[in-house]
Amino acid sequence: MLYSVVIPCYRSDQTIRTVVETTIEQFKKMDRGDVEFVLVDDCSPDGGRTVEVLRSLVKEYSCVRVIELAKNGGQHNAVMAGLNFAHGDVIMAMDDDMQTRPSEIPKILDELDKGYDIVYGYYPHKKHSWWRNFGTWMNYITVRVLLKKPKGLRTSSFWAIRRYVRDYAVQYPSEFTHLQGLFLRITRNISCVPIEHWEREVGSSNYTFSKLYSLWSNIMGFSVVPLRIATKFGYAFSALGVILALYAVISKIIHPRTPMGWPSIMAALCFFAGLNLMFLGLIGEYIGRIFLGVSNNPQFVVRRIDEHGRAPYFISSDGTVYELREKTGQKESLKEADQ
Repeated sequence: MLYSVVIPCYRSDQTIRTVVETTIEQFKKMDRGDVEFVLVDDCSPDGGRTVEVLRSLVKEYSCVRVIELAKNGGQHNAVMAGLNFAHGDVIMAMDDDMQTRPSEIPKILDELDKGYDIVYGYYPHKKHSWWRNFGTWMNYITVRVLLKKPKGLRTSSFWAIRRYVRDYAVQYPSEFTHLQGLFLRITRNISCVPIEHWEREVGSSNYTFSKLYSLWSNIMGFSVVPLRIATKFGYAFSALGVILALYAVISKIIHPRTPMGWPSIMAALCFFAGLNLMFLGLIGEYIGRIFLGVSNNPQFVVRRIDEHGRAPYFISSDGTVYELREKTGQKESLKEADQ
């Protein structure tokens, strides 16, 4: 049995070594099988410190593979990059900051052994700021409504999936990745287990409000429910317009001296605004479906891959493997290698 551990890395030069080494020790204790690490550097803006630590881990441990991205794609796209290079029968995802400890891995895998396809770890008590916890709650409600997430299913960035789930997940081509939405498309045989959440040992969260909002908005790429809501609003406002029009007519009959200016104008505005929203919603339904099918922006761009015992390389879009040869005092040059 081979287990793949995918870890997106962003400014993690002070913590990632500890994460890798303690995870290796945990798998030795469990004696479940072999483990490999797919560490994805999400273009960390730290002057190369994170990349330097990752490359040193490759040299020291044969089970470590490092994927360096050419641009920052966000946590979910970085995980997707890792999934594309994971070879395990079971693939796990972890954070790079030690707020989730490798000692919690047995809980995830024991639950997976019960026959589930996906198992999430969730935090009964989070060590995040209040606004971050509020954002998590909003995300939970949104996913429940838009993606029909099973009631009681709680999630986090610490999870394990079976290989077939990975094989289907990596077929998703859009850059607007939302892993919960993607997994819920594949299977509903999902469970979750409570795990402990520790205080951050180094630095602060790299998530800003704008980044959290951007990630949350990716949910829209997995649902046309917002468009249907717009259609329902259209019907509601149209009905309100009809009611106001009837009210204006009846009021004029009962009270002939009632002025017929503002009520009739508001009734007309509500009616036609409702019609506009209704038809925009119907058109948007089709546009949304087209958008979900033809969005072709890349999720990630791999600049370099490092593996133990071989020269750094990258894989071109046509599948050709190129080795990166270092030249003294100069930039890297490209040389085609055997596939």
